[in-house]
Amino acid sequence: MKIKKIQNAELKDKKVMLRADFNVAIEGGKVKEEFKIKACKESLIYLLSQNAKVALVSHLGRPDGKVNLEFSFGKIVEDIERILDVKIKFVPDCVGEEVKKELDGLQDGGVLLLENVRFYEGEEKNDGEFSKKLAENFDVFINDAFSVCHRDQSSVTGVAKILPSFSGFGIQKEIENLDKVKNDPEKPAVAIIGGAKIETKLPLINNFEKNYDNILVGGKIANEAIDQKIIFGEKVMLPIDFVDDRFDIGPETIDNFKIAIANAKTIVWNGPLGKFEESKYAIGTEEILDAVLNSGAYTLMGGGESVEILEKKNAMDRISFVSTGGGAMLEYLSGNKMPGIEALEE
Repeated sequence: MKIKKIQNAELKDKKVMLRADFNVAIEGGKVKEEFKIKACKESLIYLLSQNAKVALVSHLGRPDGKVNLEFSFGKIVEDIERILDVKIKFVPDCVGEEVKKELDGLQDGGVLLLENVRFYEGEEKNDGEFSKKLAENFDVFINDAFSVCHRDQSSVTGVAKILPSFSGFGIQKEIENLDKVKNDPEKPAVAIIGGAKIETKLPLINNFEKNYDNILVGGKIANEAIDQKIIFGEKVMLPIDFVDDRFDIGPETIDNFKIAIANAKTIVWNGPLGKFEESKYAIGTEEILDAVLNSGAYTLMGGGESVEILEKKNAMDRISFVSTGGGAMLEYLSGNKMPGIEALEE
């Protein structure tokens, strides 16, 4: 699939909507995770270098289509400004005259952050009229939020049907690296699948069985697979022992997983292998992470919990590529449709 790219867009002096993903955990009024926010920085700096007037657009939480100040970007605009290292002005709406006025008056090098698009019910419904209102103040749309590209929503696909639309650098890197592990992994190739919700992970496991050598399954989905008596092929390795009430994989399973990892040339990992938020049940995840980091393989990890694990271990820069997508990464690697990517096709 060929998609339109930001580097081929006419951007000079244009009013540009940059779709980012600032749907991050907040603790004590502060941004807890910076990784997803940083993901749009390269595209933002490029837009500013083209003298474009830029407004950042995102959602935060689940305000159910109405104004809920608990989910307002006004609470974290200073954190976003610090993380992106640009001057940002918050606009308490994402459509209408106020957005137009602030865009018209925007100074060189300044950036707008629009209010949560999910304060309007038309966003998640992909309502055509709401999409028009979002688009009307802009000349160009840049999508750099891979993690929402599995959603068919106004700020992802609706606007893309109205404005000239292009992929940001972040999305381009996501596709390049995910295609590498999906279509042409260097062998031996190992997938590590953990976390919860077996129904969301089964398509991924089944897809990996086609061209991966081993699929190591842990976490809650391993328990669900065992309880539901799901039958897998011989490439899938389920735990053979556990800690306590199956809250973590046991030492024999850890040893088996390490053997598979030691020979790998490609490793893809999504989801923890136990209840890692409790330290006594984080041993399996931490030992397998150490094995992955020391394997010398091309490594790709993604999903909120996976990123949290990497940040706790200060290991973000030791992974070949870290995806911003959780659900989006699963959908892409499972071979499912990605409306946000399809909307950017040439």
